[in-house]
Amino acid sequence: MNLSDELTRLTSPFSRPEALIEHAIEIFPDATPAPYQQLLAHPHHMTVTMEQFHHAPMMLDVLQSLQEGEFYCRKIVLSRADDGQPVLFGMIHFHLETVPAGVRQHVIAGQIPLGRILIDHHVERSITIRAILRIVAGPELAELLQMPPGEVVYGRLAMMECNGTPAIDLLEISAPLPLTKATSVWNGT
Repeated sequence: MNLSDELTRLTSPFSRPEALIEHAIEIFPDATPAPYQQLLAHPHHMTVTMEQFHHAPMMLDVLQSLQEGEFYCRKIVLSRADDGQPVLFGMIHFHLETVPAGVRQHVIAGQIPLGRILIDHHVERSITIRAILRIVAGPELAELLQMPPGEVVYGRLAMMECNGTPAIDLLEISAPLPLTKATSVWNGT
C-alpha cells in the first residue's frame, strides 16, 4: 500500500488531501503513544471505542456524502453527545451491496454512527487495521477537530468486511488528546 495514494483516494471526493493532512507517516502500533494506541490499534468499531474512552454517547455529523449506485462515501465528525466536543474525523468508502437494504437506508440517512448501525443490525463484520498514522493536521482538519493547524494527531486506515466480503475502507483520525505514560497490566496468565 502506498500511503500517499491511499490517503488521496480516500480524501479526494470531498477535500484536497493537503487541506486535511499536511503530512502523514505510518508508525508501528507498538510505537503509538498512549492513549492513541488504546483508541486506534485494535480491530473494533471506533464508535464503541470512543464512547467507552470519552464516557459519552457519540453523535454523528455528516459533513458531505456522495452516492453512485451501490458505492457510498462520506466525510464525518463524531462528537460527544453531552458537550458537542469533536472526538473523531472520518471518511468512509462503502460498497452498500454488502449489507441488507435496511442497513443501507440507515447509513445513507446519516443520523446514527456507522458502527452503531452495524452492531444494532447484527451485521457480521471484521476490521483489519491497514496502517496506524502519525498526522500533521492541515487547516481543514484543524478546524474540524478544533485544534491549531500543524498539530500532531494520530489516526488509522482500516478495512471492514461485512458478511465475509470487503465492504468499507476507513480513514479515522482522533482529535488531539493529552499524551499519557503507557502502563503495563499483568493479568496473571
